[in-house]
Amino acid sequence: MAEQYSSFDRRGWRWFLQRVTAAFLIVVLAFHFMLLHFVNHAYEITLAGSSLRMSQVGYFATMILFLITATFHGVNGVYNALVNQGLDGTQKKVVAGVLVVASAALIVQGVRLALAMTGMS
Repeated sequence: MAEQYSSFDRRGWRWFLQRVTAAFLIVVLAFHFMLLHFVNHAYEITLAGSSLRMSQVGYFATMILFLITATFHGVNGVYNALVNQGLDGTQKKVVAGVLVVASAALIVQGVRLALAMTGMS
């Protein structure tokens, strides 16, 4: 039987964080679907309602954590998939740098949007 290769080291922090963020994302996505698809239906969602929800500290903090964990989870998964496909050396460093910069830009823009929705921008 062929041996399976994975760039994830089960003793490493990235492997652990990938699992923790997955669990967190499952819970937050369930919350999201329950609140915005079952309690309130899509046609009932308005910008004013979204702003009102974002003005609540708990909701705001949850959405910021959601943004950060989803970004880490996705980027870490893409990076490890590329490493598993044989990315190494200089290309690996360049891809890691690009992904870090893209992640930072995504998080900064997401926080700016969240703050604008609360009226705190």
